[in-house]
Amino acid sequence: MNIWSISLQNIRSKPLYTFLSIFTLSLSIALLLGVQQLKTSFKNQIENNLGKIDVVVGAKGSPLQLVLASVLHIDNPTGNISYNEAKKISKNPMIKSAVPISYGDNYKGFRIVGTTKDFTTLYNAELESGYRNEKSMEVILGNTVAQELNLNLGDTFLSAHGLVENTIALHADKLTVVGILKPTQKVIDRLIITNLESIWEVHHHDEESHEEHNHENHDQEKEITSLLINFKSPRALLTFPRKINKKTSLQAILPIYELNKLYEYTSIGFKTISWIAYLILIISCVAIFMSLYKMVKERSFDLAILRTYGATNFQLIKTVIYEGLTIILFAFLLGILLIKIGFYILFNYMQTSARINILQELSFEHILQIGLLIFTMVILSITMAIYPILKMNISTILSNEK
Repeated sequence: MNIWSISLQNIRSKPLYTFLSIFTLSLSIALLLGVQQLKTSFKNQIENNLGKIDVVVGAKGSPLQLVLASVLHIDNPTGNISYNEAKKISKNPMIKSAVPISYGDNYKGFRIVGTTKDFTTLYNAELESGYRNEKSMEVILGNTVAQELNLNLGDTFLSAHGLVENTIALHADKLTVVGILKPTQKVIDRLIITNLESIWEVHHHDEESHEEHNHENHDQEKEITSLLINFKSPRALLTFPRKINKKTSLQAILPIYELNKLYEYTSIGFKTISWIAYLILIISCVAIFMSLYKMVKERSFDLAILRTYGATNFQLIKTVIYEGLTIILFAFLLGILLIKIGFYILFNYMQTSARINILQELSFEHILQIGLLIFTMVILSITMAIYPILKMNISTILSNEK
């Protein structure tokens, strides 16, 4: 007796029930895995991309916007600040390192960050090839940038004004690739790094094409986007931000606080979607139970005939189990496919390089936990469905007695 062929025949005999069972179960799987993947990815962004940044100093505005722009590089900055004022702040004895960053340009959607050589140390990033940018108009690439854009050492390109890819507002100065960083799985992987002078010169040349500016005035007008600060001691966190916020026109923000607050807000949404997923899981398990139970009841005569030909109860039960396992397999594959399609559409709709490296793959442990939960629920449904087989009275069924 080929148990598998009987199970497949049962599945084909009720396409609507089978489709509903697979679809609802796959939807539940997609939601549960998707929510877990988003939570894991978001938590990774917080824990992994903060690097050694204790405080971000920038222009007044939304604290969260400043953090997203300066730390995760997925938002517009709140404005620019004076480079001279930033240098004065950097001399504070409580500060271990103060890394200025300046941006406003991109190349094919990847942000170009003007900064100092200490920027890579915030993320423990090391060179894979080439050398550190020393001269103006030299850049080093994050590993994702190099891979995605297929750029190599010695290649040149023109940056575009703004943080969104465009071919209209191109700068005249060519940037040359002199180094490529090793992959870090951090935000620096998707950045193009140059020195501050490159950013200033590119924009200064653009200004000169419209009106004349003398060199002295240009020096006085040097600006940066923000200052990334690492303290010698955690005690500085208690006094430094308050002093900056009260005594200057700038704002000092603790990125870990802002990102954790954002995570708490989004966790409410994650929990809501998770509960919806669990509800759909219950509904799908009920659908599977009804489908299998209906099959057992409607085919009780056929099952009784199989018993008279020597089939054991366990063999009959296996036909139901195999049918349930087949539904689980197809639902799991469809659920994963739905996740891939959903995230592909979502991150392509974003139309920004921020989509790169944001999404982290789920660990085997997370997939196993969700898989075991779904497997347990479906096995429970199967167990309830096989009850009529255990209580089957062959003589009564064959004689059409009730």
